[in-house]
Amino acid sequence: MTKEIEITYTENETVIDGGKSGTLIADLKSLFKGPVLLANALPVFVGFWLALHFTGGSLLANGKLFWLTIIGSTILMAGALVLNNWYDVDIDTVMERTQKRPTVTGNISLKTVLGIGISMSAIGMIMLLFTTLEAAIYGFIGWFTYVIMYTMWTKRKYTLNTVIGSISGAVTPTIGWAAIAPTWHIVPIMLFIILFIWQMPHTFAIAMRKYNEYKAANVAMLPVVRGFKMTKRQMFVYIACLLPLPFYLGSLGMVFIVLATILNIGFLAVSIRGFFTKDDNRWAYVMFIYSVNYIAILFLLMVAVTLPVF
Repeated sequence: MTKEIEITYTENETVIDGGKSGTLIADLKSLFKGPVLLANALPVFVGFWLALHFTGGSLLANGKLFWLTIIGSTILMAGALVLNNWYDVDIDTVMERTQKRPTVTGNISLKTVLGIGISMSAIGMIMLLFTTLEAAIYGFIGWFTYVIMYTMWTKRKYTLNTVIGSISGAVTPTIGWAAIAPTWHIVPIMLFIILFIWQMPHTFAIAMRKYNEYKAANVAMLPVVRGFKMTKRQMFVYIACLLPLPFYLGSLGMVFIVLATILNIGFLAVSIRGFFTKDDNRWAYVMFIYSVNYIAILFLLMVAVTLPVF
């Protein structure tokens, strides 16, 4: 589930470990997958926020814990993303959208990248251990499934890779919630399920758009292995599974249920359109854009309906 960014090189050049010249800031943004990192920080915040709401706590009174949770989880996720770049350098060389990553261009040596990935992973885990053990466990689950289970085991071999990778993204709100309270509550469970299911059509849309690149790199994405028709059917099924989930979050109020249901119906409608389109690439792009906006709006809506004005 990655939204890649284009790197624009400027005249301000920096060399790291004898690599090729390039913009240091741009290289670091690419190495840490900046947009992906920020996107994963939002569910952590929402999980933390909702835990405070349902336990009667306040953000001000838990300021130190909040920053430990947000910064620790973000650093841990950054470490996982860096290790992904380090391990995937061979296929990143083949795929056009990843050829400007510093691991491919040589702007940052692979030895340095490995050191950064390991160091940030360790620092992030240590910071989460200063929150609660449960939050740290969820953080480790996310790191382990992304780095070991997804990147190093399933990504190149099995279409199941998307399912495995979705676990790492789905645990993010449980990290935030667990820093405040135990996660045996319907809200964090639903947040996990929503994120897990949502990542499937989101990732499939990316894989359809980048079909030729994944095929050239021999990455076992569903569209490459089973074709577009099967992918569209699975996207429809996963999106349909999102329809009942807002009703399990009745504690967030009727406004949330209604708006979330409208978002789900719109998502399903776009999915159905895919069965009749003649331009799969354009449709996949629309699906990708809708999915990105869908999850951002849905999670921000959870915060909005729990503000004091509601």
